[in-house]
Amino acid sequence: SLFDSPAERYLKARQSVQRFTVSQLGKCWPDAENPLPSSWYVVHSYNFFLFPSTLGVTDVEFTFSASSIQFLSHYGFDYRKFLEDGIPYMNEVQEKIFSQHLLAGSSKVSSAVARDVLKKAIDEVTCWIAAAAEEETMILQDLSGYQMFEVQLVLRKALQNVWTQPLGDKKVMVKKVSPQHRRLLENSPHDYCQKELILLSARGFTNLFQILVKAKKPLVGHNMLMDLMHLHDKFYKPLPESYEEFKRNIHNLFPVLIDTKTVTKSIWKKCPFPRVSSLLEVYEVLCSSNLNPKDSTCPVITLASDCSRYAEKKSPHEAGYDAFLCGSVLLKSAHLLLCRSTHDAVEADPSLSQYLTVLAEYLNKVNFIRGGVSSINFSGEDTPCKHPPALVVHVRGWPGLNERQIYEEFKALCRFDVRQLSKNQFILLSNKFKHVRLVLRDFKHHPHLRVSIYRHWRHSPRVNCLLQVSGIVALWSLLAFVLGGAPCCSL
Repeated sequence: SLFDSPAERYLKARQSVQRFTVSQLGKCWPDAENPLPSSWYVVHSYNFFLFPSTLGVTDVEFTFSASSIQFLSHYGFDYRKFLEDGIPYMNEVQEKIFSQHLLAGSSKVSSAVARDVLKKAIDEVTCWIAAAAEEETMILQDLSGYQMFEVQLVLRKALQNVWTQPLGDKKVMVKKVSPQHRRLLENSPHDYCQKELILLSARGFTNLFQILVKAKKPLVGHNMLMDLMHLHDKFYKPLPESYEEFKRNIHNLFPVLIDTKTVTKSIWKKCPFPRVSSLLEVYEVLCSSNLNPKDSTCPVITLASDCSRYAEKKSPHEAGYDAFLCGSVLLKSAHLLLCRSTHDAVEADPSLSQYLTVLAEYLNKVNFIRGGVSSINFSGEDTPCKHPPALVVHVRGWPGLNERQIYEEFKALCRFDVRQLSKNQFILLSNKFKHVRLVLRDFKHHPHLRVSIYRHWRHSPRVNCLLQVSGIVALWSLLAFVLGGAPCCSL
């Protein structure tokens, strides 16, 4: 809603982020050892399937949206890979709880592991060990990453004469050992079931997230507000209730943010850039030879050999491919802005530092869709939008009208956001001046709706209430003065 302040929108989005999980995360970065000219970028793009860590005492619950499932299925999302091979992750609060139970030696390391898998493994080992000789081994198979840890911890706690070791490929070796040999193995630095290694495995993708935070490199996204909220909630800390605290936290994590949606919205105004909506469409327009056919210094982005699938086939809405598109859009947009700042004459291959210079005014400004500001400034105060004037609708002879009915009444002509002001008054907001002009013209003689420009001093219920109270106080003061000053008669 255009009525939303950034804080109001944040609280709405926070509820959504807390309910849903992250299924994919894409990362793309240029090759630091690229031998090609500076205008050529060889990039590595990777797609990570993620799934909440189940190697812990809490069982994460999340929601599926039917329309989202349909959307992702249309673009070939691999739900089996997401569910079976998703990389675990946890935020600091979840990690603290898990660490406490792990250090306390809690046997309930995972509440989500399948009971039948664990029971089958224990039954196999207890049947085998009775007749096994010392140093004899057996292999447990078909165990997932979490189950491999779970089985080993349970077996070691229950049986003092066994030792376990993961073999990879969903297999665990079980060896019968003497108590003395067991104590030696427990103190070995090569034990794959050390608490530190279990924690490292349970944290999963969070390890990479923390590396990115420590690197303090610019973080680039497209329309990235929800992305930042998910990064905060899933890998750092649960989202705070305070919008300002969220902004401070994100700025501390990533001091330099660049939202390509914010950049391209500006290019629409400065350059002959067709207005397209999706990230793929923006990329295709910027790659078009018709945009600036004589420019030989325009950056060329090439995918590295380990990302050949993205070079051969478009994969829109796959996170790794979208990360590649996003980085490409950033470089090409920056090049257009650089050409404009140098009057269309870029003499040599521009450097990345030159591009960052022309992007300076967009740093830390994340796009804000249809709201009270055009972008959220993560390094300062948010600047209000310059919207067209609000309209106020006075309803006459049409009782019981609500916001939805008002919206439907104006929808055929143009789009407005509606908010009820009083019993018979509604405010209309639009982000287009022509819509305001249309409504003022076409509803001039409407039998039930009178539309005018909203004036705060005239239409605000609070101002009206204050004026009424002031009028009553003034009237009583006048009466008190008149009555108090009247002559007294005595008989």
